Amino acid sequence: MTKYDHQKIEQKWQKYWLENKTFAAEDFSSKPKYYALDMFPYPSGAGLHVGHPEGYTATDIISRKKRHEGYSVLHPLGWDAFGLPAENYAIKTGTHPNTSTQANIKTFRRQIQSLGFSYDWDREIDTTDPQYYRWSQWIFLQLYKKGLAYQKEMAMNWCPQCKIVAANEEVEQGTHERCGAKVERRNLRQWMFRITDYAQRLLDDLDTLEEWPEAIRTQQKNWIGRSEGAEVDFEIEGKNKKVSVYTTRIDTLFSGTFLIFSPEHDLIDEITTKDQWGAVQKYKKECSSKSELERTELSKEKTGAFTGSYGINPATGEKMPIWISDFVLVSYGTGVVFADAHDERDFEMAKKFDIPLKVSIRPEDEKLWESVKKLEFCFPDEGILVNSGEFDGLTSAESRPKITQWLEEQGKARVKVNYKLRDWIFTRQRYWGEPIPLVFDEKGKCYPLADSELPLVLPEIDDFLPTDDGKPPLARCTDWVNTKGYITEEGTVIIGDAPAGKTSQKFTRETSTMPNWAGSSWYWLRYMDVHNEQEFCSKEKEKYWGPVDLYVGGTEHAVLHLLYSRFWHKVLFDLGLVNTIEPFKKLVNQGLILGEDGEKMSKSRGNVVNPDEIVESMGADTLRMYEMFMGPFEQTKPWSTKSTGGIRKFLDKVWRIYTEKKLVDGCPLPEFRKVVAQTVKKVGEDIDDFKFNTAISQLMIFFNEAQKQDTLSRGAMKKIIILLEPFAPHLAEEIWVEVFGETKSISCAPWPTYEQSSLAENTVTYAVQVNGKLRGDFQLSATAGKEEAIAAAKDLERVQKYLSEGNIVKEIFVPGKIVGFVVK
Repeated sequence: MTKYDHQKIEQKWQKYWLENKTFAAEDFSSKPKYYALDMFPYPSGAGLHVGHPEGYTATDIISRKKRHEGYSVLHPLGWDAFGLPAENYAIKTGTHPNTSTQANIKTFRRQIQSLGFSYDWDREIDTTDPQYYRWSQWIFLQLYKKGLAYQKEMAMNWCPQCKIVAANEEVEQGTHERCGAKVERRNLRQWMFRITDYAQRLLDDLDTLEEWPEAIRTQQKNWIGRSEGAEVDFEIEGKNKKVSVYTTRIDTLFSGTFLIFSPEHDLIDEITTKDQWGAVQKYKKECSSKSELERTELSKEKTGAFTGSYGINPATGEKMPIWISDFVLVSYGTGVVFADAHDERDFEMAKKFDIPLKVSIRPEDEKLWESVKKLEFCFPDEGILVNSGEFDGLTSAESRPKITQWLEEQGKARVKVNYKLRDWIFTRQRYWGEPIPLVFDEKGKCYPLADSELPLVLPEIDDFLPTDDGKPPLARCTDWVNTKGYITEEGTVIIGDAPAGKTSQKFTRETSTMPNWAGSSWYWLRYMDVHNEQEFCSKEKEKYWGPVDLYVGGTEHAVLHLLYSRFWHKVLFDLGLVNTIEPFKKLVNQGLILGEDGEKMSKSRGNVVNPDEIVESMGADTLRMYEMFMGPFEQTKPWSTKSTGGIRKFLDKVWRIYTEKKLVDGCPLPEFRKVVAQTVKKVGEDIDDFKFNTAISQLMIFFNEAQKQDTLSRGAMKKIIILLEPFAPHLAEEIWVEVFGETKSISCAPWPTYEQSSLAENTVTYAVQVNGKLRGDFQLSATAGKEEAIAAAKDLERVQKYLSEGNIVKEIFVPGKIVGFVVK
C-alpha cells in the first residue's frame, strides 16, 4: 500500500463518521449505558490551543473503549457561550457579541472535528440559543417560585474594568479573577440564590462521591466551611434591643470586654450617639471602598470608631462599649463579634484604642501564664478557664457545652451551626447573558413570566457597552423594558392585551442578565434530551442516562462550577424533575499543558501552539497520542513540538507493519502470543486507570516485537488494532477496512480478550548454590526436569570452578528455584 497519508485518511474518516452518525447515542438501549462528559468549552476568539484537547482526548479514549465493551455511550459537546469573555472580545473588536460568538463557535467546531473525537454532534448545544436558554429561564423561575431567589441591596464587589458585580467566589487577592482589576465595594440591588439553604446537603453528599479526587472534595468542604458553635444574645443598654453574636469560642465569653459591629450593620445608625455620629459616618465611608480581602488582612493595622453605645455581657452583666471595625464582615455570622483578650485582632484593636482587657483562658505553662495575665501578648489557644465563675478549672473543650447550656437556660444563647458559604449573587449588569424572566408592576411588585412567554429573547441592541454607574445596558432599551400585560390566576404575567375578565397593566422588565454560570449549571441534562420542546429533559431519559459516569475538566472549576451545578441539580431533585441526587459520579482533573517555555499558554506570552499546525503537519492521531504520552494525565507538563515527531514515527511504523508484513491465519508463536496477551491486559487496565502514557508504552513494546517477526497472526493483529483505535482512530479505522476488509466501523468490534495461560512465564530462573553459597544463576524452560536443570547448572563456567575443588557428594533440586551441590 501507499505511504501513510494522514491528511487524506483523517479527512476521509471524519466525513464518514459525521455522515453515518457513527457515534450517535441510543436512548433506552438494551445495552448498559455510559455517559462521558467534558466540561464544555468557552468559544473564545483565539480558538483552541494544544492544551485544550487533552481532556477531550481522554474522554474520547474512554468512550471508544466503552463502545467496544458493549455500552451505549453518550459523549456530547456544546458551547458555553454567554458571559464576560465573549462580550469583552466583542467590545474590543467592535463586533456584536452574537456575531463574534457564532464565528468563534464555528472555528472551535472545525478544530475539534479535525481531531476525530467521537462526539454525538446531533446533541450539540449552544447556551446563547434561545431554545436552550428558554430552559435556563424556566429553571430560574422554579427556583424563584420555590423561594430560593430573592432581591437584596448590599455591598457588592464592583469591577471597574469589567463594569460588573463579581461574586465573592470570583474575587482572588482583592482582584477580579477574570481581568485582574482591583474590585471596589458598591451598594447595589442584586438577585441572589439561597444556596446556603443547601449548605449541609452539599457538604454531606460529598461523602457519597467516592470517585472524586480527595483534593476537590476538600476544597468544596472548606468553601462551605461548616462550624459548630453558639449564638449568644447581648442586650444594648437603653435601647430595648439586643444583638446576636455567633462564636465558636464561647469559652472566652467571660473575658469579653467590648463588642465590634460591621460598619454595614443595620443597627449602626440607630445606636450611634449624637457625639459619635460624625466619626462613625466618616469611618463607614472609608470602609465602603475596601474589598473584603483588604478588610480581613491579618497584618493590617486595626481601625475603628466608637458608637457611644454599650452592650451587656450576658455572662458577667458588665457594660461593653460598642465599636465598629472593618475587619468584621456583615456577611459572616451576624455581623457582630464580642471582643476579648484571646483573639489577636481584638487584642490589637484594644491596645490601639486603650480598651480594657481581661483574660479567662490560662495556658498550662506557668511562665507563659505570667505574661498572659499581665496582658503582655495575646493567648488565642485553648487552655484552662479562669475568672469564669463556676466554670473555673474546666478545659476550654469541657466548658463550651456547659456555658452554652447555662446561657440557654436563661434564654440568652443557643447551639448554632454556621457556614462560611454565602448566598450566590446571580445577576450581572451586562448585556451578553440570558434575560431574567421577571417583570415589575407600577408599585414595584415582582411577577414571574408565564411559561408561554419563554424564551424571553435577548433583544438585539447596537449600544451594548457597560455603564460606569452599574445600570445594565438593557435599561437603555426602553421599548423592550416597558411593556404591558395581565396577571394570570397562577400569579404569572402574560405579555399582551388582556382577554375578557382580565385587566391590562403596565410592567417593566428586569434589566440585569444571568451570569454565564446559568447555562453551565444544568447543561449535562439537556444533552440527554436535546430536542425536547416540551421540557428541559424528560424524567425517563434522565433516569436512563443519569448520573454522568465520567466528568473531565480542569481544577479551576473545583469550587464554583461544581458547587453551583450540584446546587441546581439538588433543587431539581427536590422538585421531582430528576432522579439523581448528585449529577457527576466520577470526576477526573487533567493537568495543565504548559508552553514550550514552561509557562502557562497565553497569547500575551506568545507561547500558544495552534493544534491546526500539528494536525496539518503530523496528523490528528499524532497530536492525540502525543498529548496522552507526555506524562501522567493529572500532572502539569510542558509542550514540545519537536517531540511529536517520535509519535509520528511510531504511527508510520504501525502503518508499515500492517501494510507490508505478511498476515497469516492461525495462532502466533508462544513467545509472541505472550506479548499479545500482555498488551491486551495492560492497555485495557491502563485506559481504565487513566494511565494513557503507559498504555501507549506497551503498544510501542508490542510493535517493536511485531517488527521482528517474519509473519504475523491475522487474529492477533486485529486484536491490537482495536487496542490502538481509542488513541489513533483514523489510522485504526483505515487499517480495519483496507487491510482486514471489514465493512463495519472498527467502533463496532468487541474489545479484545486474552487467555490467562498466555501470560504464564515460559522460563524460570534457577539459583545455583555450591556448599550453600550462591555461585550463579540461569534460565530454563518451566517444563524442564531435574536432569536438564542439573546439567545446565554444571555447564556454567563460574560454577565449574567451584565444582572442581572436590567431589560432588550430593545434588539438590528444588523445581523452578534452586540447583545445589555439596562438594567435599
